[in-house]
Amino acid sequence: MAAADLRDNLLGISWVDSGWVPILNPGNVLDYFSERSNPFYDRTCNNEVVKMQRLTLDHLNQMVGVEYILLHAQEPILYIIRKQQRQSPTQVIPLADYYIIAGVVYQAPDLGSVISSRVLSAVHGIQSAFDEAMSFCRYHPSKGYWWHFKDQEERAEKVKPKSKKKEEPSSLFQRQRVDALLLDLRNKFPPMFYQPKPGEKPIPVEVKKEPELPAEAAKQEERETATKTPAPSAPSKPPPEKRARLQ
Repeated sequence: MAAADLRDNLLGISWVDSGWVPILNPGNVLDYFSERSNPFYDRTCNNEVVKMQRLTLDHLNQMVGVEYILLHAQEPILYIIRKQQRQSPTQVIPLADYYIIAGVVYQAPDLGSVISSRVLSAVHGIQSAFDEAMSFCRYHPSKGYWWHFKDQEERAEKVKPKSKKKEEPSSLFQRQRVDALLLDLRNKFPPMFYQPKPGEKPIPVEVKKEPELPAEAAKQEERETATKTPAPSAPSKPPPEKRARLQ
């Protein structure tokens, strides 16, 4: 039963023989279709009887049963073959159509299969839309139902301009003040080592110290500075106020 179902439903498969593709033409396309490896071909058809008796295809009109004919040919890319039930020389019933595109054989779907496929695709799309819509639905007992879309939040974040803090340049006074402070620190704390090149060993810096004066000479220098500085003068008194004389 499974084999019969597989043979009846051949819409999802295709067949090709690469050796025939370069030489296909309306004269040999039926021979190509009647290959034994072709799953679309029925071995009990009248074409097999004609082929075994080495007759021409014109004898098919005088026979009764299943036969295959070339319905349409558009060289070199498209050929349409019809499977039909012949009841008399003038009466046939179409059973199936097959089209060959670039040597690949397919079975043409019937109207019921086309409508069923379209309806199934539409229902699947509608169901997917409902599922996606339900994923954005939120509910809370105090708020009720509402929609929560992640795309709106991402778009809002992209639209908002990102405020960048501009760094104000330093003034001339600030730069001069910093340079003065650095120079003062360098004079107070001179470097003890210096490095001629990166990676080399630092070399100590020789710091020259001023000779210290003896104690007596230092006292003498303090006395001289004390004598040279003048003593502070006493504050001058303001002149007495003049009183008016009585006449």
